[in-house]
Amino acid sequence: MGVRGRAMAAAAAAADTGMAAVVGGVPDEVTAAIVAAGLVPANVNGGGQIVAAGARADLEALAAASPAKARVIPLAVAGAFHTRYMAPAVPDVAAAAGALTPAEPTLTVLSNATGAPVPSGPRALELLVDQITHPVRWDRCQETMVSRGVTTTIELAPGGVLSGLARRSMPGVATIAIKKPADLDSAIAAIKESR
Repeated sequence: MGVRGRAMAAAAAAADTGMAAVVGGVPDEVTAAIVAAGLVPANVNGGGQIVAAGARADLEALAAASPAKARVIPLAVAGAFHTRYMAPAVPDVAAAAGALTPAEPTLTVLSNATGAPVPSGPRALELLVDQITHPVRWDRCQETMVSRGVTTTIELAPGGVLSGLARRSMPGVATIAIKKPADLDSAIAAIKESR
């Protein structure tokens, strides 16, 4: 992951790009507005949120003419991740991935690129490299979890963003965000209950 992070940071520094969350609105209309502005829907998160990415000037134009019933919120990120702007990072990451011999998954792992289960270790690496320049489809991951009968999600990232999206996109699924050590008790109880 260090190689990926460094390569993407170098790619981000090469152009004045960024990302903005578009919250609300009709998803198809929001996507159309993002594309019309010369941007990419780089994170399709579900729950009424799509993240636009591309040139900073195009993001500013989108914010000035927001899609109907939507807000455009600039994100504090270094560049337009999951877009063509990250293409310079691909060779280094592909080379690092090619040097690995991955094991086969022993648990179900969903790809952020497709939302589908990853069928093999080598395919997991291919998807990680491919995703550098392609959108994250968290909406599809949530759809897969619902279709597979997931009843509880536990988020390990400290922000709780994915849990918030899950509450809006996965009705009836309990969400636990681990933000502080005390939250571990709720997660442990949920795991014990599910057995």
